[in-house]
Amino acid sequence: MKHILITGASSGIGEALALEYAEPEHHLFLTGRNDVRLKQVGDACRAKGAIVEERIIDVMDRAAMTKWLLEIDEAAPLDLVIANAGISGGSSGIENWEESTRDIFAVNLAGTLNTILPLIPVMINRGRGQIALMSSLAGFRGLASSPAYSASKVAVKAYGEALRMRYQDTGLKVNVICPGFVESRITDKNNFKMPFLMKGQKAAKIIRRGLFKNKAIIAFPFPMAFSVRLFSLLPLGLVEFISKYMPSKE
Repeated sequence: MKHILITGASSGIGEALALEYAEPEHHLFLTGRNDVRLKQVGDACRAKGAIVEERIIDVMDRAAMTKWLLEIDEAAPLDLVIANAGISGGSSGIENWEESTRDIFAVNLAGTLNTILPLIPVMINRGRGQIALMSSLAGFRGLASSPAYSASKVAVKAYGEALRMRYQDTGLKVNVICPGFVESRITDKNNFKMPFLMKGQKAAKIIRRGLFKNKAIIAFPFPMAFSVRLFSLLPLGLVEFISKYMPSKE
């Protein structure tokens, strides 16, 4: 029996990952913010043969997350944890950009930390375990078009890379996922053209394959991943010029 925990599992990439891993001999622990959607995802996963436990919990609630995670791991030692929960400000215009900025950093950073920090020492002591952090192709460089979102994902990416190097000899595997545009409630907010927009099911298969191979960075789709890597190497002056023509969001 393989035990897998996924946050942000009620929609988008999290939902797609839950369905991808839903199969006999897999025990899924799913959390999200919407009770109705999360139950629907859980039922769909059960229909595919998985054992599923859902929990509505705020990833920003450090105490509640720690209690829940340790209770789960004690009863069913976790093999894989995907810290997927995250938000974006969208591009439809935000009246209170300061509040939106703070929310994005809180969920994308604190929520990720609240998901992985309680389990890192447990997995190290056990000598095995895998933790995947959801960053983004936007995490290769701070973007004027999405300052809060890109900066939060830059931090997640850098932290995941550092953890992977620090604990590489302990049996703990750490991976960073950097998707491009994937159909989700986040991308639904965008009112601009999204190149190489991908179905969640396809993204989930790429992620699962990358995690199985223990890839350090799972970046996709390839054309965009290649482009953002080049973009991250450009001098700031040129980036400032290009940023004038990019759509804005938080």
